[in-house]
Amino acid sequence: MDGIRVGNRIIGRQAPVTIGWENIPKVEGGPVKRFFFTYFQPVALLALILFWYYAPNSIAKASTAIWISVGFKALLLVLEWVNPRYESWKLTWKEMVTDLFYVGLGYTLIRYVDKFMGSDAIVEYIQGYFHFGKLHWFMDLPILLQAFLISFIFDFGQYWMHRGMHNWYPLWLPHSVHHYITQLNVNKGAVGNPLELFLIGLGMGGFFDFVPRAFLIAGAMTMGISVYQHINVRFNTPRWWRYLFNTVEHHSLHHSRDFEASRSNFSNTYIFIDRIFGTCVDGEAELLGMEGGRRMSVREQMTHPYSEAFRIIRKKYRKRFGTQVLPVRGR
Repeated sequence: MDGIRVGNRIIGRQAPVTIGWENIPKVEGGPVKRFFFTYFQPVALLALILFWYYAPNSIAKASTAIWISVGFKALLLVLEWVNPRYESWKLTWKEMVTDLFYVGLGYTLIRYVDKFMGSDAIVEYIQGYFHFGKLHWFMDLPILLQAFLISFIFDFGQYWMHRGMHNWYPLWLPHSVHHYITQLNVNKGAVGNPLELFLIGLGMGGFFDFVPRAFLIAGAMTMGISVYQHINVRFNTPRWWRYLFNTVEHHSLHHSRDFEASRSNFSNTYIFIDRIFGTCVDGEAELLGMEGGRRMSVREQMTHPYSEAFRIIRKKYRKRFGTQVLPVRGR
């Protein structure tokens, strides 16, 4: 394959990709279907923001946000069945059971660990060590601006963490597991090694002080944008949306089997961060994964970073000190 030049890079030499919005297929069907799949994303985002802005205090709480998230993803699963982007990405029972296992892991073990070792705990330690408090003046900003800043600050940190995972091998080891997925479905964002899922969730928001409702609106904004990264639905995404926000088209390129394509579109929510730093590529890919699309078992996903790190360390020690160092019995 010759590939396509995008800036200073040649993309598509190792696997087929589609570059440029003009080359991406459109939603086919009647005017109602085309209208629905053109405006569903912005309307859903606006509805989420309005709900949390006007919701009474009796229901404006984290438990409500969890149930809304579950219901919204269930709706998106229906849309995947109604208007799939690719037939090859259709959800199987095996894929669904694996996805739900990781969703449950995210709501239990990873959330519990994050409570004691996550970004909020780290920020609290740093604040105590250096004897400074939070930036309280953020509470005087308009609530919608506070919500945007919470969402943006978190995504800005995620961008650099994610980019670092692709450029520093110790971080790539846990992150590489997520790149073995071979299709995008609404719950695929939860699939990965627990260490990577913990690291990608670290943020800087704890340094600032915000109105509690701003956090709920920020969560709705993030979900209402980033949830479409891993989804098997064909949308006629509005031009302004795909310029500002990350889309399934962008993220499918990031998961492409083509190496250069996979080193693009690192942001979780705001693709304009990638545009600022020159890592955005507009397009899409169908063939996803690594090693020709090899699917990892759950057991391998859990152990791969550690077994691979041990293999590399053993190889280096053997090369330096001889084959008798670090003997291994069995496999």
